[in-house]
Amino acid sequence: MDKQINFDFVLFGATGDLAMRKLLPNLYQAHVAGLLHPEGRILGVSRSDFDTAGFLAKVETDSKIHIKKNFSEADWASFIKRITYVSLNVNRPEDFKVLADTVKARRETDNIVIYLSTAPKFFEPTCEQLAAVGLNAENVRVVLEKPLGTDLQSSQEINNGVARFFKEDQIYRIDHYLGKESLQNLLALRFANVMFEPLWNNKYIKSVQLTIAEELGVEERGEFYDITGALRDMVQNHLIQMLCMTAMEPPASLDADAVRDEKLKLIQSLKPLTTADVAENVIRAQYTEAEKDGQTVNGYLQEHNIPADSRTETYVAVKAEINNQRWAGVPFYLRTGKRMAGKVAEIVLNFRDAANHIFDGSQKAPNRLVIELQPNESIRLYTQLKMPGSGNHVGQAALSVNMAEALEGRRAEAYERLLLDVINGKLALFNRRDELEAAWAWVMPIMESWAANKTTLHGYPAYSWGPEAARELLARNGDKWHEEQ
Repeated sequence: MDKQINFDFVLFGATGDLAMRKLLPNLYQAHVAGLLHPEGRILGVSRSDFDTAGFLAKVETDSKIHIKKNFSEADWASFIKRITYVSLNVNRPEDFKVLADTVKARRETDNIVIYLSTAPKFFEPTCEQLAAVGLNAENVRVVLEKPLGTDLQSSQEINNGVARFFKEDQIYRIDHYLGKESLQNLLALRFANVMFEPLWNNKYIKSVQLTIAEELGVEERGEFYDITGALRDMVQNHLIQMLCMTAMEPPASLDADAVRDEKLKLIQSLKPLTTADVAENVIRAQYTEAEKDGQTVNGYLQEHNIPADSRTETYVAVKAEINNQRWAGVPFYLRTGKRMAGKVAEIVLNFRDAANHIFDGSQKAPNRLVIELQPNESIRLYTQLKMPGSGNHVGQAALSVNMAEALEGRRAEAYERLLLDVINGKLALFNRRDELEAAWAWVMPIMESWAANKTTLHGYPAYSWGPEAARELLARNGDKWHEEQ
């Protein structure tokens, strides 16, 4: 267990949805588990005109309801004693002086975490004012919540703005998928087991699928989502991070830069996409109206705050290729969508057919390794076993590990793990600037082709697995999506 670090956790945007639904509940879980220094403080910061009592009343109604486990009134009462509120307007320098005086009044603080759960347009002016009052010293970390830009240029502008006041090793760009225990376990599965790493290459693997599917539609987020879309919301960050963990080379160590160096190399090894590649190997789609349980479900264009002529994608499938020795010739299929038939995040490795087909039926079901990140954390290896009886027929069976049951120990949610890593000064699970910008550079040809309306916008019925075009994308290589296998 890490040595407990005394901290001030300064949460900008403290009255916002993310703070109430995720950040404060996960800090509570760390508190209950005894992972926070007993003197560690949480300073809620927003422009709302609260005092601490008023803010705690809001926390009571808006955040407490999101704590679904390990809750007790006694623990809650001790947790909220950590919380102080500071009303602050980003445009008033004098408010930052009040914040700095509040923080500096505790001279025993080891680390100061500044979490910017605000719109990115406020990142640079906030950092400038923090620096003006001395809140950018060596022991200060600044956490940047996504989205970090809407394209490569805007991402660079945001990073340049923050870099004026904070060094790179003080900047924590958060992607909550990297905090998932099952995704971190992927490195152990690959590099701590002699049976897997020798097979983890193009000699034995035919194709790889990375999926993040959601049953939810855009709900009440229509105004935000319509200017964002699935490519920016999920592919450029979450799916590319999943791809890195799946396909990167072994790092020299688990130190932050060793891991992030290999992730950067992997992103830079992705085959650049031409306009022709986008037209052929990228599927863009919106969910359409459908019937479910006897009721009509809205299509995307019928959702609240969505323009009738919107071409924003709610589904993306991409066939990607990696130009290196390990993966040359292996298609990687990245897929995400809203209003799909199930909620799942998974990595599927499809192995090549066995060279010797001495058993009937063996060529019909090659081995598959499925790493499920959500809703269940599990690993399933689909193997061939002889069917009972006197014949020589084989059938498919899964060797399955439920990670929550197989491994003892408390399993933290992604945000809790990442918040603790920030407090403890661990950068390995956060995006470095060069890898973030490399990811933006790779998706830019897709965005530019779409902006020029050079690709088809497909439709798919709500609560389906996506458009027919996505199935055809795989069929060209003799592949099928996992749910169809």
